[in-house]
Amino acid sequence: MIVNQWVPAAHKGDAIGDSARRVRGLLREMGHESNLYAMTIDDDLRGDVIPWTDTSARKGDLTIFHFALVSPMTAEFAKLPSGRVLQYHNVTPAHFFAGYDAAIYRLAMLGREDLKSLVGHTDRALGDSEYNRQELADLGFTNTGVFPIAIDTGRITSAPRRPALEDILSENGWLNFLFVGRIVPNKKIEDHIKLAEHYKRYVDEQYRFIFVGRTDATPKYYAAIRAMLERYRMPEGRFIFTGPVPDEDLATYYRTASVYISLSEHEGFCVPLLEAMAADVPVLAYSSTAVPDTLGGAGVQFAPKDLEYAAELLGELAYNDDLRTQVIARQRARLADFGDDRIRKELERLTSS
Repeated sequence: MIVNQWVPAAHKGDAIGDSARRVRGLLREMGHESNLYAMTIDDDLRGDVIPWTDTSARKGDLTIFHFALVSPMTAEFAKLPSGRVLQYHNVTPAHFFAGYDAAIYRLAMLGREDLKSLVGHTDRALGDSEYNRQELADLGFTNTGVFPIAIDTGRITSAPRRPALEDILSENGWLNFLFVGRIVPNKKIEDHIKLAEHYKRYVDEQYRFIFVGRTDATPKYYAAIRAMLERYRMPEGRFIFTGPVPDEDLATYYRTASVYISLSEHEGFCVPLLEAMAADVPVLAYSSTAVPDTLGGAGVQFAPKDLEYAAELLGELAYNDDLRTQVIARQRARLADFGDDRIRKELERLTSS
């Protein structure tokens, strides 16, 4: 069987593209012919990912279309005669970008309209979380299901050590609290700053909040975060924004983290939660959108968003060794649900139906 995958953009380190390449590898192991096609391809992926204009892109027995943004791929996917499998990775609601970026606001609005245009033009409609599957069903898609992101945790667990960076992150004996992802409004970075104020007041003053990920996705929002840090008069070195980093550095940030924190108010899946679990970093997460689906009862989740209470939970996760041991054990068990064995079973169902 020929199983093709389409992604609008193939970027190394992007969760969707990385997942699609891993799925392609598993499909080939299972004896299928499989290729990945994209409109935009990073230079270091050329030769590995095929341009979407290639005629072979439309010759799959099955075509898995990874949807996360508006693109010309949507209309072309709808025209395929059969074997149309939509995998929905969610579109961040536009209201998060109001006041920060009019262009992204418009793209988010168009993205949801683009998605709706596929109702009645898919053979399977899969969300990578139950939250996303439910959104598809609410829009009118039929034959829905869940197909999780395929994640390679080895890039975290098997990465070489970076002793110099480890030494820097161990300076002063401060605990490191980690966030990984783009600095964009739905991630609610401002709530991390508020959490730090409560933590300093009620638990400890020896801490360091580290944010690993692009800061240029929504420049006006990042500027607002920097202004907020100045307004709160945060001490030097307590809030670090690294920008994008290579896998070796990312693994080091996970290894040296005491707790991984997610205060996001919109997630379609949230791969860093799995990376943190793979690195045995206890997770503290606001229980929002797809976060409960991904964690599945693992980590420490809280709702409503009471940051004073969250600071107490953070202190417990940081210093209560018995609690940390219990949380890490639950996270290891949950992580097994996202292994290659499960992905193969889902692919077997898909290719045999």
